[in-house]
Amino acid sequence: MELFSFILLLPVLLVLLKIWKWVNDKRDQECYILDYQCYKPADDRMVGTEFSGEVIKRNKNLGLNEYKFLLKAIVSSGIGEQTYAPRIMFSGREETPTLADGILEMEEFFQDSIGKLLSRAGVSPHEIDLLVVNVSMITAPPCLSSRIINHYKMRQDIKCFNLTGMGCSASLISLDIVRNVFKSYKNKYALLVTSESLSPNWYAGNDRSMILANCLFRSGGCAILLTNNKSLKHRAMFKLKCLVRTHHGARDESYNCCIQREDEIGKVGFYLGKNLPKAATRSFVDNLRVITPKILPVTELVRFMVVSLVKKWNRHGSTKGTTTQGPIKAGVNFKSGVDHFCIHTGGKAVIDGIGFSLDLTEYDLEPARMTLHRFGNTSASSLWYVLAYMEAKKRLKKGDKVLMISFGAGFKCNSCLWEIVRDLEDGNVWKDEIQNYPPKTLVNPYMEKYGWIKDEDPSTFKIPED
Repeated sequence: MELFSFILLLPVLLVLLKIWKWVNDKRDQECYILDYQCYKPADDRMVGTEFSGEVIKRNKNLGLNEYKFLLKAIVSSGIGEQTYAPRIMFSGREETPTLADGILEMEEFFQDSIGKLLSRAGVSPHEIDLLVVNVSMITAPPCLSSRIINHYKMRQDIKCFNLTGMGCSASLISLDIVRNVFKSYKNKYALLVTSESLSPNWYAGNDRSMILANCLFRSGGCAILLTNNKSLKHRAMFKLKCLVRTHHGARDESYNCCIQREDEIGKVGFYLGKNLPKAATRSFVDNLRVITPKILPVTELVRFMVVSLVKKWNRHGSTKGTTTQGPIKAGVNFKSGVDHFCIHTGGKAVIDGIGFSLDLTEYDLEPARMTLHRFGNTSASSLWYVLAYMEAKKRLKKGDKVLMISFGAGFKCNSCLWEIVRDLEDGNVWKDEIQNYPPKTLVNPYMEKYGWIKDEDPSTFKIPED
């Protein structure tokens, strides 16, 4: 009888065992951030109004019309006077960069931020199992990941990835690689390194769609330490809930709106087309369609469906058609499932557009605006400066959700949702100055200094010597 009972219970036990194994394996596939370190270059690399004017005057291909365009662009950019540029700019060699300039810029960042991160986390470079590096605009064998491995003498069996050309959305692409590797290997440490090399990529021509990048991009970077070791959960800062990637590379219009190329006189630069906002909106909408059901409660999704059906019915019954122009509101209350919004600092227009689409308040947009003002567009690493601002302001509390949104050439829109594991209040890169933010005004002094250019006559205009 006992044997018979055991035989009957055996299938149940096997099912329970499989469920337990599935749950246990699932826990080992989690992705946690243990710590991160944003890069703050030395003060002698800070870009002020006077220095910006000197750099612009050094470009002999610019005329009065280009000066007026640049003035309008920088005044409305949302960028302040404390951003950073590579050292090559301060030696006046931006038009004649060497390979060593680009490598030096990256090594300064690597040696500062990675060293600080590992030291603070108490993790030896020898313990790192996975290294993912993304720097879009420089490739030099041996790759940057190999240079990091050499400098920190990491293990010979380390798994490393080196991403280039991925643009401003590369951080979340690198994160996706880490997440997928964690699904196959247990109890691992991963180091994600994100930055951009500006030294070899200054545009010295006069094409307006290419000189705009000179106004927006600044030096920066971030190193992030991650793990899937559940025994380290108590030390973790964030837990990854979901990640969605959208790629519109098959659309010619989207593919060509943001691309590195040569201008008519052979100068290499980064082209930003007029149709870029349209491409960004398309990719953003498609990305939201996928991630929204993953991050919002069922009640909000049902409410949205009901409201949408009512609106559709009303439009169907109306005899007059209606047309709308400009940014489109999502119509969903994202705050029902998201507490904080970490937005890529691609420019003031990018921040304004996302804020309008998601119906966000100035409080929600403050971290992105302040990051753009203080550090500029640091490409793929900008998300982490925005996150650090939230942390320095002591906004991030246990259980809160943070939505990251980034855009990049290709054209790509990537997003992910983090859950905060414990209350956070370290200042990171903001700790010595967070008390000064937000400032009373974000107006930069460029118009006050160079506003006279607007009234100049092209026939009589001469570049001032001083």
